[in-house]
Amino acid sequence: MNKKGLSERDICSKYINPAIQKAGWNMRSQVREEVSFTDGRIIVQGKLYTRGKRKRADYILFYKPNIPIAIIEAKDNKHKVGDGMQQAIEYSEILQIPFVFTSNGDSFVFHDKTKTSGPVEQEISLEDFPSPEHLWSLYSQKEGLDKPEIQQVITQDYYLDDSGMSPRYYQQNATNRTVEAIAKGQNRILLVMATGTGKTYTAFNIIWRLWKNGIKKRILFLADRNALLTQTKNGDFSPFGNDIMHIIKNRKIDKSYQVYFALYQGLTGNEESKNAYKEFSRDFFDLVVIDECHRGSASEASAWREILDYFNGATQIGLTATPKETKDVSNMEYFGEPVYTYSLKQGIDDGFLAPYKVVRISMNVDEGWRPTSGLIDKYGHEVEDRIYNLKDYDKHLVIDERTIEVAKKITEYLKATDRFAKTIVFCTDIDHANRMRQALINENADLVAKHWNYCVKITGDDDIGKQELDNFTDVEERFPVIATTSKMLTTGIDTKMVKFIVLEANIGSMTEFKQIVGRGTRIREADGKVYFTIMDFRKATNLFADPDFDGDPVQIYEPDESETVVPPDVEETDDNFPKDDILGDFVQPITPDITFNDEEEEVVKKYYVNNIKVSVANERVQYYGKDGKLITETLKDYTKSNITTEYKSINDFTRKWKTTESKEELMAELAENGVLIEALKEEIGSNMDPFDLICHVAYDKPPLTRKERANNVRKRDYFTKYGDTAQRILLSLLDKYEEEGILSIEKGSVLHVQPLNQMGSPVELVRAFGKNKDFEQAIKDLEDEIYKEGA
Repeated sequence: MNKKGLSERDICSKYINPAIQKAGWNMRSQVREEVSFTDGRIIVQGKLYTRGKRKRADYILFYKPNIPIAIIEAKDNKHKVGDGMQQAIEYSEILQIPFVFTSNGDSFVFHDKTKTSGPVEQEISLEDFPSPEHLWSLYSQKEGLDKPEIQQVITQDYYLDDSGMSPRYYQQNATNRTVEAIAKGQNRILLVMATGTGKTYTAFNIIWRLWKNGIKKRILFLADRNALLTQTKNGDFSPFGNDIMHIIKNRKIDKSYQVYFALYQGLTGNEESKNAYKEFSRDFFDLVVIDECHRGSASEASAWREILDYFNGATQIGLTATPKETKDVSNMEYFGEPVYTYSLKQGIDDGFLAPYKVVRISMNVDEGWRPTSGLIDKYGHEVEDRIYNLKDYDKHLVIDERTIEVAKKITEYLKATDRFAKTIVFCTDIDHANRMRQALINENADLVAKHWNYCVKITGDDDIGKQELDNFTDVEERFPVIATTSKMLTTGIDTKMVKFIVLEANIGSMTEFKQIVGRGTRIREADGKVYFTIMDFRKATNLFADPDFDGDPVQIYEPDESETVVPPDVEETDDNFPKDDILGDFVQPITPDITFNDEEEEVVKKYYVNNIKVSVANERVQYYGKDGKLITETLKDYTKSNITTEYKSINDFTRKWKTTESKEELMAELAENGVLIEALKEEIGSNMDPFDLICHVAYDKPPLTRKERANNVRKRDYFTKYGDTAQRILLSLLDKYEEEGILSIEKGSVLHVQPLNQMGSPVELVRAFGKNKDFEQAIKDLEDEIYKEGA
């Protein structure tokens, strides 16, 4: 057998698989081949999008299900045995896998990440591939997990889901690192996972394994929203069964359950008699899990801390998307460094979280407005003479025209994109949320006349609004579409279909900013939710430049007064939340807020003025590039820079284009590197082939249209070497290329559509060329003809 002539898959089946199996690995339960562990980054191209390449491992080996221990990168025999090692190590870092192998069928190269000296990387024969027990022993010794009592805990099985759902790689990592830490005796644990990445599902997997093993028998899950408790109990935690789980309500304690859910507000109170948690003995719970622990769990004065101090003998796990680190409050001081972190940026890069665009809009009054001498506001109060700016608006000074202008811009964007896109407008306080609701209703009177709840205020003081919250978050409910709020929707609420977030509040806290951004990061690809837009009226998105922010936007757009608010198509303070109101809103009256000092002099907290000329200020357009840094050049210049960095000459690019088997994969790769084909088509010409588009933009080559390329092929004496049926098939494929582009003829499904499906079945069409490999060669030859120079 000529090993050099075998494909990579042949090498796997004939050499690598037998070696693994002989070493004692169960091919069904311990070995997974061709594992895609990311979804591929969503690359926004104007109103369209594409997916980047998925990260895929040739093999992942598991000691037990969901406990990965080794990764293998396979190559065909034309490669050296160690080729691919660097990529495999990169993947092993992401997957937190300690042992890395590469093979070309001759032998293995073994990279042992548990070693700090000696031969970290060496070549071993096919016969010497290590067994699962040997690798597990090496890992356990290195991590201090080799004691029998620890092994019993960390090898406990995950819950076997009959639906086929299994943890994503980062959920595995978070679960395994947490269980290992607890098994080694660590009792304060912090998990940092971006909003929308399944913290609750991860918590279930941790708790299930610890409970099933018997190491943690009674568990308390603390949250700060009633909706979260019911959602958690009936959703991710349902495998425990209702006879084991219990939600504590009305401070009534029943000690006959094992898994408890509670609001921290429901266990504590200002009076000692309301501290219901003290009805449990201090050692009642073995494990306390604190969801959204950034809400102040580490603050000495918080209700969270009272409960944690009382149950200080229990293991305590804090879950958050945004650990709070200020001079006054520190999660890490209490919990320690996170045992695992999965950031917003990583979630976007992996394609598990939605990317976003930013539209920045500034008004002419935003840099400063000073009242005329003696100006009286709407309620008869003389406006204090000073310069007011963004920090003051809607907190100390209300300008009606500014509110109306903001509502117009929000509505303009929705009308230009999707008037039924779920929208959250974050306002300064409840008064502001109410006025913004009114302004938006006036701007959308046509829809409000048909649907009273098209736009609603959802705040802690409004029972009707709170009732509409469930409808707003329900993916099946169309209304409400727009929700104005102040703090209520910043955290903990699962808003899967939100496509538009408006910042009309001053946000000085990175914690709060990340939570707000997180309202839009969930993906619902089947429902058309793959990215979202942030419209910023308060310069809050300047926080993108903060080193603590970890997920840059795909685009920043700052329109001037004459421009549309829809971005052009391109490819690409004291931050403690209030404790008195569990829904997180400061209650503000709609009439002016007035207090009196000791001399009974009236002090006005907020002025209300109108008849002020407000307009959009002139601004420039800015974008974020693929590296997250601000760029200002045109799309053409940006594309040219990215292409010529990768391919120095047109010959380099042409060679890559012609030798790449899958143009779809190549274009996904180009998109990830900042070459956004669909946006270029809209700007330069939609009838161009991507190849011509790139050569024209990057290397100034005169472009050909697809029609011109197809006609050049028809003029040549190319088809005569095929029989009549094969010629008709190829001519139909060429027509398909002219109409739709190169990707349409690469897909096998093209044989199922007209007019090809009228010529015969796919099997009959392939048979016109001989065998399947002959048909594939004919397609490749057709592509070569399409891109051949000259008529």
